[in-house]
Amino acid sequence: MSDIVEKVEEEAAESVEYAKPTNTSAGVREALAAIPIPEESVPDDTPDDGRTPIIHLDNVKVVFKTRTGSLLHPNKVVALKGSTIKLMPGETIGLVGESGCGKSTTANVMCGLQPVTEGKVYFEGKDVTKRTADDRKTIGRVLSVVFQDPATALNARMTIHDQLMDPLVVHNVGTPAEREQRILDLLGMVGLPTSCLQALPGQMSGGQRQRVAIARALSLEPKAIIADEPTSALDVSVRAQILNLLVDLKKELNLAMVFISHDIQTIRYISDRIIVMNKGVIVERGSSEQVFNHPKDPYTKLLLGAAPSLLHPDLGQENPM
Repeated sequence: MSDIVEKVEEEAAESVEYAKPTNTSAGVREALAAIPIPEESVPDDTPDDGRTPIIHLDNVKVVFKTRTGSLLHPNKVVALKGSTIKLMPGETIGLVGESGCGKSTTANVMCGLQPVTEGKVYFEGKDVTKRTADDRKTIGRVLSVVFQDPATALNARMTIHDQLMDPLVVHNVGTPAEREQRILDLLGMVGLPTSCLQALPGQMSGGQRQRVAIARALSLEPKAIIADEPTSALDVSVRAQILNLLVDLKKELNLAMVFISHDIQTIRYISDRIIVMNKGVIVERGSSEQVFNHPKDPYTKLLLGAAPSLLHPDLGQENPM
């Protein structure tokens, strides 16, 4: 698991039965739509080892009002239905599911970008369901986000130096000299040369921009990172490099992480626990080995059989064939 090699999707598809898509895209969509959605999410299975979760979503429900329906009674969409998730220190949770299943809404609730309709949100044991400005600042130092598209996550008019300096200034971290040294340390962590400091995001490649976004997320030395499909906007070869980087940083810094992806095999290799979502409901959860090798829900089984993987299926095994 320490080295995620660059393997194209065709190789993975030839090497593992789960990675061979036997249905057309239309057929898969029809099969997914035909699977009944449970009324309730699968209960939380996080072991109680006495530690306090960094983030704890307790029976969270999120409902959005649409522009359809009457003025007084607009139609509503349930994005999350009774989700309970605990992110423990040092662990990686993988959130997987098709588009619209509630993955990004879950991440937005965790980092405070989306208020909840029902339920509670706890940060290191404190109820932060209705967050104050002080709560947001405190959480911002402990929990960082790596967004899907680095081109829009970074300010196009700010140099890389200023983008990395900004969170240090906002949170009043260190002296000016210490901040400059921190920027150099961050570049070293993500494998970027110091020559890029005066560059603008538009002058860098997609992979380089994502490295900058990761460096900025690490600038305040957070305990946890939410990575919302951080490789989906990148080329296949660059995706493997970014995944390598995230795995290495997790080990070196003992980071907790919420990793969101459509690719369930990528989720397998980077995650300690996997949560499968369908239409706002958690339909399956467990260790990566358990969910991948012994899936219980038909939705999970269909996901495993529908999409080839970016990664080679033997990656992470002690004696690959």
